[in-house]
Amino acid sequence: MTAGTPSLPLSQRLFPRRKHDSTGSKVLLVLTVIPVLLLLAITMALVIKALPLLKDHSLVSLLSGTEWKPMKGLFGFLPFIMSTIWVTLLALVIAVPPSILTAIYLAEYAGKTLRSVMKPILDLLAAIPSVIYGVWGMVVIVPWVQGRVLPLANRLPDGFSLLKTSNPTGFGILSGSIVLAVMVAPFIIAVTNEVLTAVPQGIRQASLAVGATRFQTICRVLVPSTLPGIFASVVLGFSRALGETMAVLMVVGNVVQMPGSILDAAYPLPALIANNYGEMMSIPQYDSALMGAALLLLTMVLILNITSTLILRRLMGRVRRAW
Repeated sequence: MTAGTPSLPLSQRLFPRRKHDSTGSKVLLVLTVIPVLLLLAITMALVIKALPLLKDHSLVSLLSGTEWKPMKGLFGFLPFIMSTIWVTLLALVIAVPPSILTAIYLAEYAGKTLRSVMKPILDLLAAIPSVIYGVWGMVVIVPWVQGRVLPLANRLPDGFSLLKTSNPTGFGILSGSIVLAVMVAPFIIAVTNEVLTAVPQGIRQASLAVGATRFQTICRVLVPSTLPGIFASVVLGFSRALGETMAVLMVVGNVVQMPGSILDAAYPLPALIANNYGEMMSIPQYDSALMGAALLLLTMVLILNITSTLILRRLMGRVRRAW
């Protein structure tokens, strides 16, 4: 304060700060509530659009029905639900183990040069448009499944029902899952790597000081202490895989049937919506059925996230008690 400038009373100096704090907190509150309101608005819009279908068909018949014949008024969502689950789960089975092992190697074994090279590569893989992955799947993965996997599967005994199929094209669950696994792997690797590198160096040194090897330190100290973060990375990949559309619909076959093998063609919910919205809207309740599919997909994602949040809290509680 310069000489000659009168000093303001304390109450006058504090009042503008309190006013600014109050205004800032209200703005932040509005910004925080907006995502919740947006989710509610999306859900309500889908519910309103799906109501005509729900008025004429029970929810149980829609979820358990296996026939999709809009011209006859049959809207069975079960084949699409099962196709979505098959493709997503198989993609995670393919993607999660190598992704976590890759992240562990980058965090604990790789040198600085390799880390500096791999980080932009992972960012690039995560940024590639899904249609590019779909084209790659059609050009590389589908011919490989058709030419190599199918002949090998046909020579297996009858007991291997999960690898038996009458689909000769190569378009199917396995092709879609491989493409999807490649798409979600960069996200799982990046998040898991960040979680592992965030562990204080002193924890590693303490484990090594009592005689543990580096591998024992990873298995018994680092992985258990970062299990919530690793689980979160898997959930992130699961959420991405569950709603992926373009790449999957290009290689999964898009056949309405109940899958019985990983080589069968399938028809996931996102592909159903993307392929048919805007077409055949003259059919009664067809638009409502597609909105119902969107609502069903949104519900599956919400259930996944709520369940994973509960599991994540339990894992974090176990880690806190262990430490």
